[in-house]
Amino acid sequence: MSDMKTKPVSRRSFLRGGAVAGGVAASTLAAPAVLGQSPIVIKMQSSWPSSDIFHEMAGQYVERVEAMSGGRLTIDLTPAGAIVGAFQVLDAVNDGVLDASHTVPVYWYGKSKAASFFGTGPVFGGSAATMLGWFYQGGGDELYRELTQDILGLNVYGFFGFPMPAQPFGWFKEPVTGVEDVNGLKYRTVGLAADLLQNLGMSVAQLPGGEIVPAMERGVIDAFEFNNPTSDRRFGAQDVATNYMLSSYHQASESFEFLFNKDFFDDLDEDLQAILKYGVESASTANSAFALNQYSTDLAELQEAGINVLRTPQSVLDAQLEAWDVLIADLGQDEFMGRIMDSQKAWVDRVVFYELMNSPDYALAYEHYFPGKLSM
Repeated sequence: MSDMKTKPVSRRSFLRGGAVAGGVAASTLAAPAVLGQSPIVIKMQSSWPSSDIFHEMAGQYVERVEAMSGGRLTIDLTPAGAIVGAFQVLDAVNDGVLDASHTVPVYWYGKSKAASFFGTGPVFGGSAATMLGWFYQGGGDELYRELTQDILGLNVYGFFGFPMPAQPFGWFKEPVTGVEDVNGLKYRTVGLAADLLQNLGMSVAQLPGGEIVPAMERGVIDAFEFNNPTSDRRFGAQDVATNYMLSSYHQASESFEFLFNKDFFDDLDEDLQAILKYGVESASTANSAFALNQYSTDLAELQEAGINVLRTPQSVLDAQLEAWDVLIADLGQDEFMGRIMDSQKAWVDRVVFYELMNSPDYALAYEHYFPGKLSM
């Protein structure tokens, strides 16, 4: 983000200021310049279908930014495929085809495996909320800037919000009772999770959310995960599989990525830059509350419709951690990825020790008031 104290005058702000000055000289009116300023329209595309809850969450960001800017900013939000594909939004923002996007870094994992460390990397013990804290307070933001701008040479800024609940292991035609049940399955996931689950014997296809159900129907995949009960239910997961396995380490610390074209962002007035940046924090709170309500409601309705909702067996979770160990050793040979993991581990070591030592056993309290539900 540009230095708000020493930002040079840009062509856009110069022309805008000149127009205002001329208007004042001609009319002698002392009304604030903003009254005569047309809204700046931000072209923003999400990586989600218009029907997905994630696109609604992007809309919550739009609402807050437009309200906080007093109409000076208008965001033209479009869904995946409206301008570019779900996996192409980073390139479109970098090239200026889009001004902004609402996505996740794992969707540009093909440019660098390091992208996965900003949401879908190894689980050292921290939740998504813990790792979002790492991004803003533990040095993650500077490592992200180094990756995007220095290593990859991208013309973007990125901010993160909405620490997602851990993603379910996913949808299976038969219940998973152990590691042997997943061996040989053709499975959809993305990012480092693909490498992880291949180590469990799965054959992995990386597909956007909108292609998952058709791939199941054609037999391209046998099982899949996407993200949450609401998204899964909306795109018809329950129509192609009946066993929903919750709890997994494959993607347990992801957040949304809000990308902006660097030139476009730097050309904005400083207060508008701040609104776009800190609007992410506002939307993050709104998204979190919205998700808790929607995800739990949809999970209950899936159960009522006959879906078999299960927790992933401990043996599979243990095997996932062992597979992470293999990946960590391999990825750590890269100097930059090694530094990311060292930073994350140092943060988790200190922060999660506090979190776990301080937290009471919430499951015990839940069982006290709602006996028997967790043992289903």
